[in-house]
Amino acid sequence: MPPSVAVVTDSTAYLPPTPGVSVVPVQVVSGGTSCDEGAFTGDLHAATTSRPAPARFASCYAALAAAGATEVVSIHLSGELSGTAESARIAAKEAPLPVEVIDSGSIAMGLGFPVLAAADAAARGEELEGVVRAALGCAARTRTFFYADTLESLRRGGRVGTAASLFGSALAIKPLLHFVDGRVVLLEKVRTATRAIARLEDLAVAAAGRGPARVAVQHLAAWDRARALAERLPKRLPGVTDLQLVEVGAVIGVHVGPGMLGLTVCPEAGP
Repeated sequence: MPPSVAVVTDSTAYLPPTPGVSVVPVQVVSGGTSCDEGAFTGDLHAATTSRPAPARFASCYAALAAAGATEVVSIHLSGELSGTAESARIAAKEAPLPVEVIDSGSIAMGLGFPVLAAADAAARGEELEGVVRAALGCAARTRTFFYADTLESLRRGGRVGTAASLFGSALAIKPLLHFVDGRVVLLEKVRTATRAIARLEDLAVAAAGRGPARVAVQHLAAWDRARALAERLPKRLPGVTDLQLVEVGAVIGVHVGPGMLGLTVCPEAGP
């Protein structure tokens, strides 16, 4: 019987229910109480985040083994942003089946696209090495750009490597950010939201190149802007094979704040 590879991720991929993918929720903490990200309904400004306990991953891996999986690929948000992947590694050491843990170096659909690539490979019957290769290849090709509508959450969260260079700037600054080696760093400073969105489009076009690509528009409490951007993109990116519109959750909200708008681009691998 060929290996059955299961895929595990965490809630910051913000994927809908996906066959072959199990999700372990990152925690949001407010008022001394911790809850799963998807269950949080409180004030983002008063909240912090916490990695899942290793026991949550251990339970997930054990359940997958009991259901017939023989191997697991566990793919998570950047270790520079969270200890989630480390919790997964701790649990993997005692798991009843082989578990390969991957740090995606990103978050949201920068994580979600590699998870989907892994799930597709597993569904095709690939063994562990093939599923890992699919995830890592997708992660390496994927670029994520986003802007924060306010500097307040960036300042409070302290998760942006070059954030200090922003805080002496005029309040109207809309920072464009991206991931470098798993860290969120400043890419450009833009004066208005309109210019920021236009620049996001330009960056997506450059990242996609001339070939087919998967694209995700992501936002937090910025539905109208996100939808308008998603409607414009196919005109500039005729090679788009999959265009998703995703609202991110509380973990990103705590650190970036409402009004965030981002683009993730994953060019498809060549033949």
